[in-house]
Amino acid sequence: MKPQRIELLGVPVDCVTMAQSVAFVDEQVAEGAKAAAILAVNPEKVMRARKEPALMRGLRRASLLIPDGIGVVWAARWRRRVKIARVPGSELMPAVCGLAAEKGYEVFLYGAREEVNAEAAAVLPKRFPGLTVAGRHHGYVGDADMPDLIERINESGADILFVALGSPRQEAWIEAHSTALRVKAIQGVGGTFDVVAGRVRRAPKLFLALNLEWFYRLLLEPQRLWRQRVLVHFAVSVVAEKLFGDRAAPPRAHTE
Repeated sequence: MKPQRIELLGVPVDCVTMAQSVAFVDEQVAEGAKAAAILAVNPEKVMRARKEPALMRGLRRASLLIPDGIGVVWAARWRRRVKIARVPGSELMPAVCGLAAEKGYEVFLYGAREEVNAEAAAVLPKRFPGLTVAGRHHGYVGDADMPDLIERINESGADILFVALGSPRQEAWIEAHSTALRVKAIQGVGGTFDVVAGRVRRAPKLFLALNLEWFYRLLLEPQRLWRQRVLVHFAVSVVAEKLFGDRAAPPRAHTE
């Protein structure tokens, strides 16, 4: 499956559904010759990638870019007139674990704090009977110890690697090390281990149905308000590009 890839403010994103994303992982594990990077795209990451060449390069080289934020979905529908649905990374990871449990694929968890990583590794097999967590490691690894971690992942025999280092660190890590890894699929999952471990609650179903998870998180953490201003910047930039073309947009990051 090769999804339709579009650009929003110069940043790529794939027009995929949750089912198509899971099918992509299944196909990659069954037939892939190298590790496929699966990264999430949201408004914050779009605006950051426009300023940071390394992040933009990582996104452009990814095999699958899921539309994680509702702002990205809205912009894609309005600007590109494409059929696209939100694929939250925090939902894709459990869906992939369900696939892995069914097909006998093995997973490796890398990232987050030690206690969170351990809890997530313990919870997942209970939630998805038959799932094998081939290995795990917390996210606090120095450069000198990175070769040992890569060897540990490879020796585990894992088919799928989940990387929870936060953005843009996880994108940089995946780009730097994917060629040395023998896994077939790598998903950057941000803070999803905390959700799996039960340390962070997702929004109630009503908020999720209305695509207001961001608002729910803002209610719980008012300090996020300063960070959420990027949503306004993103929306204004999309509208300005629609009205005035590229002249309204700030210079894009060069990736070469």
